[in-house]
Amino acid sequence: MSKSFSLTDSLSLSDLQVYLSRASRVEDGSVRLISAAGVLAVYTAILYPRGLLDSSPTVLGLRTFALSAPVDLDAVVPVRSLLDRLARLVAAATVPDAPVNVTVPLEVTTVTWAGISPPKGGWTALGETDAALLQASADAGIEEVAAVIPTGTGGQIVQRVRSEVWGRPIPGLEIVPAGAAFAAVSLGFLPKEEPVRLFETGPWTRLSTSRGHILVRRKPWSLRA
Repeated sequence: MSKSFSLTDSLSLSDLQVYLSRASRVEDGSVRLISAAGVLAVYTAILYPRGLLDSSPTVLGLRTFALSAPVDLDAVVPVRSLLDRLARLVAAATVPDAPVNVTVPLEVTTVTWAGISPPKGGWTALGETDAALLQASADAGIEEVAAVIPTGTGGQIVQRVRSEVWGRPIPGLEIVPAGAAFAAVSLGFLPKEEPVRLFETGPWTRLSTSRGHILVRRKPWSLRA
């Protein structure tokens, strides 16, 4: 298993840095790196259950990056450690079109969401939705969470409120929880003039734009008949 990967240029390096920086503002935990056929898939967790009684959906962000050479890689690492390495590489980059080698930080093994692997194929297209609908849902949820949770509230209460708000279906798009809209906005995946494509396979729903993908795994009891 490789301990490094090589991005095609410094622009890809900066894109990865921006993506992980946005993800870390929501969940400053870990990132999963998977490489296959010369493409690096970078998964980040925006929402996931924190226990057996937590009804939060699992909501992941996904960006893919072309590699200058194929590698065998599947690692879960601290997002902060990887961001520190990317920052040093961005500062040192002098040739924009040159490949950039990134060493992988030490892995972590206690990340529950990383054990859930979204399927690579078998997706069925469900049509499209308007980015404005997702933006409005995210804005409403952010406002509600801010109003309900006062400063200094305990972590368990915060998680319960977030689970309730972000686990609700989006009005007019009931197959998608509001947390998916929150993830798309937080990660910068919603272009203003581009529709959001919807896909589904088993318990998974995917929202895709040219900027990235949001993957949602519903709880078994929330699956449609």
